[in-house]
Amino acid sequence: MKASHGVVPVFDDWNLVSHAGLVPVLELVERAGLSELIEDSVMLPAANVAVKARTVLAGMLAGADSIDDLDLLRAGGTARVVGAVRAPSTIGTFLRSFTHGHVLQLGKVNRVLLRRLIGEVPALAGTASGLVMVDMDDTIREVHGYQKQDAAFGYSGVRGLNALLVTVTGQDAAPVIAEASLRRGNVRSGAGAAHHLDRALTTVREAVPGGQVLTRADAAFCTHANVTTAMRHGAWFSFTIPQWATVQRAIAGIGEDAWTRISYPNAVRDDDTGEWVSDAEVAETGFTAFVSRKKDEQITCRLVVRRVRRLNENAKAGQDTLFDTWRYHAFITNSPLTAVDADQFHRGHAIVEQVIAELKGGPLKHLPSGKFAANAAWVQFAILAHNLSRAAATAAGLGRARMGTLLRLIVQTPARLANTGRRLVMHLPAHWPWASAWKLLWDTATSPPRIATN
Repeated sequence: MKASHGVVPVFDDWNLVSHAGLVPVLELVERAGLSELIEDSVMLPAANVAVKARTVLAGMLAGADSIDDLDLLRAGGTARVVGAVRAPSTIGTFLRSFTHGHVLQLGKVNRVLLRRLIGEVPALAGTASGLVMVDMDDTIREVHGYQKQDAAFGYSGVRGLNALLVTVTGQDAAPVIAEASLRRGNVRSGAGAAHHLDRALTTVREAVPGGQVLTRADAAFCTHANVTTAMRHGAWFSFTIPQWATVQRAIAGIGEDAWTRISYPNAVRDDDTGEWVSDAEVAETGFTAFVSRKKDEQITCRLVVRRVRRLNENAKAGQDTLFDTWRYHAFITNSPLTAVDADQFHRGHAIVEQVIAELKGGPLKHLPSGKFAANAAWVQFAILAHNLSRAAATAAGLGRARMGTLLRLIVQTPARLANTGRRLVMHLPAHWPWASAWKLLWDTATSPPRIATN
Protein backbone atom coordinates (compact mmCIF):
# COMPACT_ATOMS: atom_id res chain seq x y z
CA MET A 1 0.00 0.00 0.00
CA LYS A 2 1.39 3.41 -0.98
CA ALA A 3 1.11 6.28 1.48
CA SER A 4 -1.04 9.21 0.40
CA HIS A 5 1.00 12.40 0.06
CA GLY A 6 -2.17 14.44 -0.30
CA VAL A 7 -2.91 14.23 3.44
CA VAL A 8 -1.51 17.01 5.62
CA PRO A 9 -1.75 16.51 9.42
CA VAL A 10 -2.20 19.72 11.40
CA PHE A 11 -2.85 19.77 15.17
CA ASP A 12 -4.90 22.97 15.35
CA ASP A 13 -8.55 22.15 16.08
CA TRP A 14 -9.82 23.19 19.53
CA ASN A 15 -13.27 21.72 18.91
CA LEU A 16 -12.26 18.05 18.72
CA VAL A 17 -12.65 15.64 21.63
CA SER A 18 -10.80 12.33 21.59
CA HIS A 19 -12.62 10.77 24.57
CA ALA A 20 -16.22 11.97 24.41
CA GLY A 21 -17.39 8.93 26.37
CA LEU A 22 -15.92 10.48 29.49
CA VAL A 23 -18.90 12.84 29.59
CA PRO A 24 -21.62 10.28 30.50
CA VAL A 25 -19.24 8.27 32.68
CA LEU A 26 -18.35 11.32 34.77
CA GLU A 27 -21.98 12.41 34.80
CA LEU A 28 -22.84 9.05 36.33
CA VAL A 29 -20.29 9.36 39.12
CA GLU A 30 -21.26 12.97 39.82
CA ARG A 31 -24.87 11.88 40.09
CA ALA A 32 -23.66 9.63 42.90
CA GLY A 33 -22.02 12.67 44.53
CA LEU A 34 -18.28 12.19 43.88
CA SER A 35 -17.22 15.85 44.19
CA GLU A 36 -19.19 16.42 47.38
CA LEU A 37 -17.76 13.24 48.88
CA ILE A 38 -14.21 14.28 48.03
CA GLU A 39 -14.66 17.76 49.49
CA ASP A 40 -16.33 16.46 52.66
CA SER A 41 -14.08 13.46 53.31
CA VAL A 42 -10.56 14.21 52.04
CA MET A 43 -9.07 16.89 54.29
CA LEU A 44 -6.01 17.74 52.24
CA PRO A 45 -4.45 21.16 52.84
CA ALA A 46 -4.83 22.00 49.15
CA ALA A 47 -7.15 23.98 46.91
CA ASN A 48 -9.62 22.43 44.48
CA VAL A 49 -9.19 18.91 45.82
CA ALA A 50 -12.30 17.65 43.99
CA VAL A 51 -11.13 19.08 40.64
CA LYS A 52 -7.72 17.44 40.97
CA ALA A 53 -9.27 14.14 42.05
CA ARG A 54 -11.61 14.23 39.03
CA THR A 55 -8.62 14.90 36.79
CA VAL A 56 -6.84 11.76 38.02
CA LEU A 57 -10.02 9.68 37.78
CA ALA A 58 -10.92 10.92 34.29
CA GLY A 59 -7.37 10.37 33.08
CA MET A 60 -7.36 6.77 34.32
CA LEU A 61 -10.70 6.13 32.63
CA ALA A 62 -9.18 7.49 29.42
CA GLY A 63 -6.28 5.03 29.65
CA ALA A 64 -3.65 7.01 31.59
CA ASP A 65 -1.25 4.85 33.59
CA SER A 66 1.18 7.60 34.64
CA ILE A 67 0.99 11.20 35.80
CA ASP A 68 2.27 12.55 32.47
CA ASP A 69 -0.48 10.68 30.60
CA LEU A 70 -3.09 12.84 32.34
CA ASP A 71 -2.17 15.64 29.95
CA LEU A 72 -4.42 14.06 27.29
CA LEU A 73 -7.36 15.69 29.10
CA ARG A 74 -6.09 19.14 28.09
CA ALA A 75 -6.03 18.34 24.38
CA GLY A 76 -8.57 19.88 21.98
CA GLY A 77 -11.96 20.62 23.51
CA THR A 78 -11.93 17.83 26.13
CA ALA A 79 -11.87 20.18 29.11
CA ARG A 80 -14.97 21.96 27.75
CA VAL A 81 -17.08 18.82 28.17
CA VAL A 82 -15.52 17.00 31.12
CA GLY A 83 -15.01 20.06 33.32
CA ALA A 84 -11.94 21.72 34.78
CA VAL A 85 -8.71 19.73 34.63
CA ARG A 86 -5.24 20.33 36.00
CA ALA A 87 -1.76 19.95 34.52
CA PRO A 88 0.33 16.83 35.29
CA SER A 89 2.79 18.89 37.33
CA THR A 90 -0.05 20.10 39.54
CA ILE A 91 -1.35 16.55 39.94
CA GLY A 92 2.12 15.34 40.90
CA THR A 93 2.26 17.90 43.69
CA PHE A 94 -1.30 16.98 44.68
CA LEU A 95 -0.46 13.27 45.03
CA ARG A 96 2.71 13.96 47.00
CA SER A 97 0.69 15.96 49.52
CA PHE A 98 -1.19 12.83 50.61
CA THR A 99 -0.42 11.26 53.96
CA HIS A 100 -1.52 7.85 55.24
CA GLY A 101 -4.57 9.44 56.86
CA HIS A 102 -5.62 11.13 53.64
CA VAL A 103 -5.31 7.80 51.79
CA LEU A 104 -7.65 6.23 54.34
CA GLN A 105 -10.11 9.07 53.73
CA LEU A 106 -9.96 8.32 50.01
CA GLY A 107 -10.69 4.67 50.82
CA LYS A 108 -13.81 5.80 52.67
CA VAL A 109 -14.88 7.75 49.57
CA ASN A 110 -14.61 4.53 47.54
CA ARG A 111 -16.76 2.55 49.98
CA VAL A 112 -19.49 5.19 50.14
CA LEU A 113 -19.39 5.79 46.40
CA LEU A 114 -19.66 2.05 45.71
CA ARG A 115 -22.85 1.87 47.76
CA ARG A 116 -24.27 4.86 45.89
CA LEU A 117 -23.32 3.46 42.48
CA ILE A 118 -25.15 0.25 43.34
CA GLY A 119 -28.13 2.40 44.29
CA GLU A 120 -27.98 4.16 40.91
CA VAL A 121 -27.24 0.99 38.90
CA PRO A 122 -28.79 -1.90 40.88
CA ALA A 123 -27.61 -4.51 38.36
CA LEU A 124 -24.07 -3.76 39.55
CA ALA A 125 -24.84 -5.87 42.65
CA GLY A 126 -26.07 -8.82 40.59
CA THR A 127 -29.10 -11.02 41.08
CA ALA A 128 -30.82 -10.27 44.37
CA SER A 129 -31.34 -13.93 45.29
CA GLY A 130 -27.82 -15.09 44.43
CA LEU A 131 -24.73 -15.48 46.55
CA VAL A 132 -22.45 -12.47 47.00
CA MET A 133 -18.78 -13.46 46.77
CA VAL A 134 -16.21 -11.51 48.78
CA ASP A 135 -12.67 -12.47 47.73
CA MET A 136 -9.29 -11.46 49.12
CA ASP A 137 -5.89 -11.60 47.48
CA ASP A 138 -2.71 -9.58 47.16
CA THR A 139 -0.19 -8.91 44.43
CA ILE A 140 3.28 -7.48 43.97
CA ARG A 141 3.51 -4.45 41.67
CA GLU A 142 7.09 -4.46 40.42
CA VAL A 143 8.99 -1.16 40.61
CA HIS A 144 12.42 -0.09 39.42
CA GLY A 145 15.06 2.23 40.82
CA TYR A 146 16.02 2.92 44.41
CA GLN A 147 13.82 5.97 45.04
CA LYS A 148 10.57 4.10 45.72
CA GLN A 149 9.74 4.26 49.40
CA ASP A 150 9.05 0.88 51.09
CA ALA A 151 9.83 -1.13 47.95
CA ALA A 152 11.36 -4.52 48.83
CA PHE A 153 11.71 -8.10 47.65
CA GLY A 154 8.58 -9.99 48.66
CA TYR A 155 7.39 -13.57 48.37
CA SER A 156 7.50 -13.43 44.56
CA GLY A 157 11.20 -12.61 44.49
CA VAL A 158 10.40 -9.36 42.66
CA ARG A 159 11.26 -5.94 44.05
CA GLY A 160 8.06 -3.96 44.40
CA LEU A 161 5.15 -2.87 46.57
CA ASN A 162 2.33 -5.10 47.80
CA ALA A 163 -1.33 -4.31 47.11
CA LEU A 164 -4.14 -6.05 48.99
CA LEU A 165 -7.59 -6.19 47.35
CA VAL A 166 -11.03 -7.28 48.58
CA THR A 167 -13.47 -7.73 45.72
CA VAL A 168 -17.24 -8.18 45.71
CA THR A 169 -19.01 -10.19 43.00
CA GLY A 170 -22.76 -10.59 42.86
CA GLN A 171 -24.49 -13.41 41.03
CA ASP A 172 -24.44 -12.63 37.27
CA ALA A 173 -22.42 -9.46 37.89
CA ALA A 174 -18.85 -8.33 37.32
CA PRO A 175 -16.53 -7.91 40.33
CA VAL A 176 -16.05 -4.54 41.99
CA ILE A 177 -13.49 -3.61 44.64
CA ALA A 178 -14.73 -2.81 48.13
CA GLU A 179 -11.37 -2.38 49.83
CA ALA A 180 -7.73 -1.96 48.84
CA SER A 181 -4.47 -1.10 50.53
CA LEU A 182 -0.91 -0.53 49.31
CA ARG A 183 1.70 -2.06 51.61
CA ARG A 184 5.47 -2.41 51.78
CA GLY A 185 6.97 -4.91 49.38
CA ASN A 186 8.04 -7.58 51.87
CA VAL A 187 4.83 -7.72 53.92
CA ARG A 188 3.22 -11.07 54.68
CA SER A 189 0.17 -11.60 52.46
CA GLY A 190 -2.35 -11.98 55.28
CA ALA A 191 -0.99 -9.20 57.49
CA GLY A 192 -3.82 -6.89 58.58
CA ALA A 193 -6.26 -8.54 56.17
CA ALA A 194 -8.99 -8.99 58.79
CA HIS A 195 -9.27 -5.21 59.20
CA HIS A 196 -9.91 -4.75 55.48
CA LEU A 197 -12.24 -7.74 55.33
CA ASP A 198 -14.30 -6.28 58.17
CA ARG A 199 -14.78 -2.99 56.33
CA ALA A 200 -15.56 -4.75 53.05
CA LEU A 201 -18.21 -6.95 54.66
CA THR A 202 -19.74 -3.89 56.33
CA THR A 203 -19.95 -2.22 52.91
CA VAL A 204 -21.58 -5.31 51.41
CA ARG A 205 -24.16 -5.50 54.18
CA GLU A 206 -25.11 -1.86 53.63
CA ALA A 207 -25.10 -2.05 49.81
CA VAL A 208 -26.75 -5.47 49.42
CA PRO A 209 -28.84 -6.02 52.56
CA GLY A 210 -30.22 -9.49 53.07
CA GLY A 211 -27.90 -11.25 50.61
CA GLN A 212 -25.93 -14.32 51.65
CA VAL A 213 -22.20 -13.61 51.54
CA LEU A 214 -19.46 -16.18 50.88
CA THR A 215 -15.92 -15.06 51.78
CA ARG A 216 -13.14 -16.80 49.86
CA ALA A 217 -9.35 -16.63 49.97
CA ASP A 218 -6.25 -18.76 49.52
CA ALA A 219 -4.06 -20.30 52.22
CA ALA A 220 -2.18 -17.08 52.99
CA PHE A 221 -5.41 -15.64 54.42
CA CYS A 222 -6.52 -18.73 56.36
CA THR A 223 -6.17 -17.11 59.79
CA HIS A 224 -8.29 -17.16 62.91
CA ALA A 225 -8.88 -13.41 62.58
CA ASN A 226 -10.24 -13.68 59.03
CA VAL A 227 -12.47 -16.66 59.79
CA THR A 228 -13.97 -15.07 62.90
CA THR A 229 -14.46 -11.78 61.04
CA ALA A 230 -16.52 -13.56 58.39
CA MET A 231 -18.55 -15.39 61.05
CA ARG A 232 -19.20 -12.18 62.98
CA HIS A 233 -20.79 -10.68 59.86
CA GLY A 234 -22.94 -13.76 59.29
CA ALA A 235 -21.00 -14.70 56.16
CA TRP A 236 -20.02 -18.16 55.02
CA PHE A 237 -16.29 -18.67 54.63
CA SER A 238 -14.23 -20.81 52.27
CA PHE A 239 -10.49 -20.62 52.90
CA THR A 240 -7.78 -22.81 51.42
CA ILE A 241 -5.98 -24.34 54.39
CA PRO A 242 -2.24 -25.07 54.54
CA GLN A 243 -1.13 -28.71 54.81
CA TRP A 244 -0.85 -28.63 58.58
CA ALA A 245 -0.39 -31.92 60.43
CA THR A 246 -4.03 -31.86 61.54
CA VAL A 247 -5.11 -31.41 57.92
CA GLN A 248 -2.96 -34.30 56.72
CA ARG A 249 -4.37 -36.60 59.40
CA ALA A 250 -7.93 -35.62 58.48
CA ILE A 251 -7.28 -36.32 54.78
CA ALA A 252 -5.70 -39.68 55.59
CA GLY A 253 -8.86 -40.64 57.48
CA ILE A 254 -11.16 -40.20 54.45
CA GLY A 255 -12.24 -43.57 53.06
CA GLU A 256 -11.87 -44.45 49.39
CA ASP A 257 -15.63 -44.82 49.01
CA ALA A 258 -16.18 -41.19 50.09
CA TRP A 259 -14.64 -39.65 46.95
CA THR A 260 -16.87 -38.29 44.18
CA ARG A 261 -15.66 -37.48 40.67
CA ILE A 262 -16.21 -33.87 39.67
CA SER A 263 -16.28 -31.72 36.58
CA TYR A 264 -12.74 -30.43 36.16
CA PRO A 265 -10.70 -28.92 33.31
CA ASN A 266 -10.33 -31.50 30.52
CA ALA A 267 -12.92 -33.80 32.10
CA VAL A 268 -15.10 -35.87 29.74
CA ARG A 269 -18.77 -36.61 30.36
CA ASP A 270 -19.88 -40.24 29.99
CA ASP A 271 -23.12 -40.12 27.99
CA ASP A 272 -24.22 -43.53 29.27
CA THR A 273 -23.85 -42.92 33.00
CA GLY A 274 -23.91 -39.10 33.09
CA GLU A 275 -20.77 -39.12 35.23
CA TRP A 276 -17.62 -37.14 34.65
CA VAL A 277 -14.55 -39.14 33.66
CA SER A 278 -11.91 -37.08 35.39
CA ASP A 279 -8.75 -37.35 37.44
CA ALA A 280 -10.28 -35.00 40.03
CA GLU A 281 -12.38 -36.15 42.97
CA VAL A 282 -13.82 -34.44 46.02
CA ALA A 283 -14.73 -35.56 49.55
CA GLU A 284 -15.35 -33.97 52.92
CA THR A 285 -14.92 -34.65 56.62
CA GLY A 286 -15.54 -32.89 59.92
CA PHE A 287 -12.68 -30.73 61.13
CA THR A 288 -11.62 -28.48 63.97
CA ALA A 289 -9.39 -25.60 62.87
CA PHE A 290 -6.87 -23.61 64.90
CA VAL A 291 -6.43 -26.28 67.60
CA SER A 292 -3.39 -24.44 68.96
CA ARG A 293 -5.70 -21.77 70.36
CA LYS A 294 -7.88 -21.99 73.48
CA LYS A 295 -10.74 -24.43 73.18
CA ASP A 296 -13.44 -21.77 72.99
CA GLU A 297 -11.53 -20.08 70.14
CA GLN A 298 -11.26 -23.19 67.98
CA ILE A 299 -13.47 -23.34 64.88
CA THR A 300 -15.57 -26.41 64.13
CA CYS A 301 -16.24 -26.61 60.38
CA ARG A 302 -16.08 -28.82 57.31
CA LEU A 303 -12.88 -29.82 55.55
CA VAL A 304 -13.55 -30.25 51.83
CA VAL A 305 -10.75 -31.91 49.90
CA ARG A 306 -10.17 -32.07 46.16
CA ARG A 307 -7.61 -34.57 44.93
CA VAL A 308 -6.05 -34.80 41.47
CA ARG A 309 -4.17 -37.85 40.22
CA ARG A 310 -0.43 -37.41 39.82
CA LEU A 311 0.66 -38.46 36.33
CA ASN A 312 4.16 -39.51 35.36
CA GLU A 313 4.85 -37.45 32.26
CA ASN A 314 7.97 -39.52 31.52
CA ALA A 315 6.16 -42.88 31.57
CA LYS A 316 6.07 -44.78 28.29
CA ALA A 317 3.12 -46.70 26.87
CA GLY A 318 2.37 -49.80 28.91
CA GLN A 319 4.31 -48.59 31.94
CA ASP A 320 1.36 -47.93 34.24
CA THR A 321 1.90 -47.15 37.90
CA LEU A 322 1.48 -49.88 40.50
CA PHE A 323 -0.72 -47.60 42.59
CA ASP A 324 -2.20 -44.13 42.25
CA THR A 325 -0.76 -41.08 43.96
CA TRP A 326 -2.68 -37.85 44.44
CA ARG A 327 -2.25 -34.14 44.97
CA TYR A 328 -4.61 -32.83 47.66
CA HIS A 329 -6.17 -29.36 47.82
CA ALA A 330 -8.12 -28.72 51.01
CA PHE A 331 -10.23 -25.83 52.24
CA ILE A 332 -12.39 -25.19 55.28
CA THR A 333 -15.93 -23.90 55.06
CA ASN A 334 -19.06 -23.43 57.14
CA SER A 335 -21.43 -23.27 54.17
CA PRO A 336 -24.28 -25.83 53.86
CA LEU A 337 -23.45 -26.42 50.18
CA THR A 338 -22.69 -29.95 49.05
CA ALA A 339 -19.02 -30.85 48.79
CA VAL A 340 -19.16 -30.70 44.98
CA ASP A 341 -20.87 -27.29 44.95
CA ALA A 342 -18.62 -25.96 47.71
CA ASP A 343 -15.55 -26.97 45.69
CA GLN A 344 -16.91 -25.35 42.56
CA PHE A 345 -17.64 -22.07 44.34
CA HIS A 346 -14.25 -22.15 46.05
CA ARG A 347 -12.40 -22.53 42.75
CA GLY A 348 -14.25 -19.41 41.57
CA HIS A 349 -12.01 -17.42 43.91
CA ALA A 350 -9.68 -17.01 40.93
CA ILE A 351 -11.90 -14.15 39.74
CA VAL A 352 -9.97 -11.81 42.04
CA GLU A 353 -6.82 -12.62 40.05
CA GLN A 354 -8.59 -11.44 36.90
CA VAL A 355 -9.32 -8.13 38.62
CA ILE A 356 -5.66 -7.81 39.58
CA ALA A 357 -4.61 -8.54 36.00
CA GLU A 358 -7.08 -5.93 34.74
CA LEU A 359 -5.65 -3.28 37.07
CA LYS A 360 -2.08 -4.15 36.15
CA GLY A 361 -3.01 -3.84 32.48
CA GLY A 362 -4.58 -0.43 33.14
CA PRO A 363 -4.00 2.28 35.75
CA LEU A 364 -1.64 0.12 37.84
CA LYS A 365 0.84 -0.52 35.05
CA HIS A 366 3.03 1.82 37.08
CA LEU A 367 3.25 3.26 40.56
CA PRO A 368 4.31 6.70 39.38
CA SER A 369 5.79 8.38 42.45
CA GLY A 370 8.80 7.84 44.67
CA LYS A 371 6.70 8.66 47.72
CA PHE A 372 4.79 5.76 49.24
CA ALA A 373 1.69 7.76 50.25
CA ALA A 374 1.42 9.20 46.73
CA ASN A 375 1.48 5.69 45.28
CA ALA A 376 -1.09 4.57 47.85
CA ALA A 377 -3.35 7.42 46.74
CA TRP A 378 -2.79 6.41 43.11
CA VAL A 379 -3.97 2.89 43.98
CA GLN A 380 -7.14 4.26 45.60
CA PHE A 381 -7.89 6.35 42.50
CA ALA A 382 -7.34 3.24 40.36
CA ILE A 383 -9.92 1.41 42.50
CA LEU A 384 -12.38 4.28 42.05
CA ALA A 385 -11.82 4.21 38.29
CA HIS A 386 -12.30 0.44 38.18
CA ASN A 387 -15.59 0.55 40.09
CA LEU A 388 -16.89 3.46 38.00
CA SER A 389 -16.01 1.60 34.80
CA ARG A 390 -17.99 -1.40 36.05
CA ALA A 391 -20.99 0.79 36.87
CA ALA A 392 -20.80 2.55 33.49
CA ALA A 393 -20.48 -0.73 31.57
CA THR A 394 -23.49 -2.15 33.43
CA ALA A 395 -25.52 1.01 32.78
CA ALA A 396 -24.58 0.80 29.08
CA GLY A 397 -25.86 -2.76 28.87
CA LEU A 398 -22.38 -4.14 28.24
CA GLY A 399 -22.70 -6.71 31.03
CA ARG A 400 -19.35 -7.78 32.41
CA ALA A 401 -17.25 -5.64 30.08
CA ARG A 402 -13.82 -4.87 31.50
CA MET A 403 -12.28 -1.45 31.94
CA GLY A 404 -10.30 -1.80 28.69
CA THR A 405 -13.44 -2.75 26.78
CA LEU A 406 -15.34 0.25 28.12
CA LEU A 407 -12.40 2.44 27.07
CA ARG A 408 -12.46 1.14 23.49
CA LEU A 409 -16.23 1.05 22.96
CA ILE A 410 -17.51 4.04 24.93
CA VAL A 411 -14.84 6.35 26.33
CA GLN A 412 -12.68 6.65 23.20
CA THR A 413 -15.59 7.82 21.05
CA PRO A 414 -14.38 10.91 19.14
CA ALA A 415 -16.54 14.01 18.86
CA ARG A 416 -16.60 17.49 17.34
CA LEU A 417 -18.00 20.36 19.40
CA ALA A 418 -20.36 22.99 18.02
CA ASN A 419 -22.15 25.86 19.73
CA THR A 420 -25.84 26.20 18.97
CA GLY A 421 -27.39 29.11 20.82
CA ARG A 422 -26.66 28.41 24.49
CA ARG A 423 -26.07 24.73 23.97
CA LEU A 424 -22.87 22.82 23.32
CA VAL A 425 -23.50 19.98 20.86
CA MET A 426 -21.21 16.96 20.57
CA HIS A 427 -21.27 15.56 17.04
CA LEU A 428 -20.41 11.88 17.29
CA PRO A 429 -19.45 9.53 14.42
CA ALA A 430 -22.28 8.32 12.21
CA HIS A 431 -22.81 4.55 12.21
CA TRP A 432 -20.81 4.19 15.42
CA PRO A 433 -21.15 0.44 16.18
CA TRP A 434 -21.79 0.98 19.88
CA ALA A 435 -24.06 4.01 19.60
CA SER A 436 -26.97 2.22 21.33
CA ALA A 437 -24.82 1.37 24.37
CA TRP A 438 -23.51 4.95 24.42
CA LYS A 439 -27.07 6.34 24.41
CA LEU A 440 -28.18 3.92 27.12
CA LEU A 441 -25.35 5.09 29.36
CA TRP A 442 -26.15 8.71 28.55
CA ASP A 443 -29.82 8.26 29.46
CA THR A 444 -28.89 6.59 32.76
CA ALA A 445 -26.33 9.26 33.65
CA THR A 446 -28.56 12.23 32.83
CA SER A 447 -31.86 10.96 34.24
CA PRO A 448 -33.01 12.12 37.69
CA PRO A 449 -31.05 10.48 40.54
CA ARG A 450 -32.48 7.26 41.93
CA ILE A 451 -31.07 7.93 45.41
CA ALA A 452 -30.32 10.87 47.65
CA THR A 453 -26.60 11.71 47.86
CA ASN A 454 -26.56 13.06 51.40
